[in-house]
Amino acid sequence: MTDRIDPALDLSISRVIHAPRNAVWTAWTTPETFEQWWIPAPAVCRVAAMDLRPGGAFQTLMSEDGSDFVPHMTGCFLAVDPGERIIFTTALVAGFRPAADPFITAVFTLTDHSLGTEYVATALHPTSAVRELHEELGFYEGWDAVTAQLAALVENTE
Repeated sequence: MTDRIDPALDLSISRVIHAPRNAVWTAWTTPETFEQWWIPAPAVCRVAAMDLRPGGAFQTLMSEDGSDFVPHMTGCFLAVDPGERIIFTTALVAGFRPAADPFITAVFTLTDHSLGTEYVATALHPTSAVRELHEELGFYEGWDAVTAQLAALVENTE
């Protein structure tokens, strides 16, 4: 995985979260906590699968009102570096099987910062057209919102 962003293909956001890296990591890797921030409120998230290992399944469901849940995202973890990095892709499902509807590979990195944790979330896309579509669908608004929800959750528990 390259650490360089290709502006023609990638979208990225970053934020300093005023909490220790282990708190951010735990919020990302504990399904019950993850559900509290992964989808922009007022929508509700449910984790159907979170097998945190390369080849492990990742599946979330969403509901607008907390009653009827529909598929949100299905993918496969490519890398899980405890406390540092998570990479998943929607191009694959559990066991590295090809997915029917690939869309992104997502990279989340956590690094120490003097004020807490620097959190960087990057969406890698196969083409510039897919990148543009993701931006038009509200990448910045949505990913900023969930990152703010994550920050509020972990900053309030310290």
